[in-house]
Amino acid sequence: MASFRVARMMFSSAAEVAAPLGTASRWERLKNSKVGVWCRSLLSDYKEACREAVVGAWERPLRTSVYVTLLGGAWACFYTKPDRLSFDDALLKRSNQLGLLSPWIRSGISDVHVQSLVKLRNEGRLRHASLGLLSVVYYADYDPDAMLYEAQCSNLSVPWREIPQRVLDIGFAGNWWILDSKMKDYDVNEDEFKQLPVHMQVTSPPSVKEVERNEKLHRDSWLPVSVEDKGDKN
Repeated sequence: MASFRVARMMFSSAAEVAAPLGTASRWERLKNSKVGVWCRSLLSDYKEACREAVVGAWERPLRTSVYVTLLGGAWACFYTKPDRLSFDDALLKRSNQLGLLSPWIRSGISDVHVQSLVKLRNEGRLRHASLGLLSVVYYADYDPDAMLYEAQCSNLSVPWREIPQRVLDIGFAGNWWILDSKMKDYDVNEDEFKQLPVHMQVTSPPSVKEVERNEKLHRDSWLPVSVEDKGDKN
């Protein structure tokens, strides 16, 4: 029995000594393998690139600021790029704004543009394309769900060279610029002023003196009227 315990202790001690050696040998084989050498060279390259970037930024702060500004602007444009849902929301919002006005008050430019977009949307002919930093909305000839050969055949789809002529709006920095420009002064009907002389068709903002004079006249209109007796003057 004593000899059995002695043999077990010898085997256990030998295993304890051999375990670190086996672990170390496996780690050395892994480091010296092709994968290990490739990983070490890759980490070394990244370390050297980061060091050069930091040194270059410290030596050329102006150029680094320009690069950081450009990268930040590009990221902001990509993050705020509007999608198709935002275009539909903006279109319906503009259509509701025009619907609250009488046809005699609406701007003809705004009304025609919005109504044409709504018609194309109802027909399913509006398309949206993401171009990285901006988005474009253009029109197609058919609804993609239409069971027509012309609508389903990929060879008859809209070629890329024709898309610039079909663009309806450009989305950039969270806005649809053509739609916003068409809705400028949407509550002013330009046709009402066509019969006026040319110099009266265009109005310019008043100057500072004109504003002050109008404000003074408005304040004076609230003053009580003073009546002087003619007999006192005599």
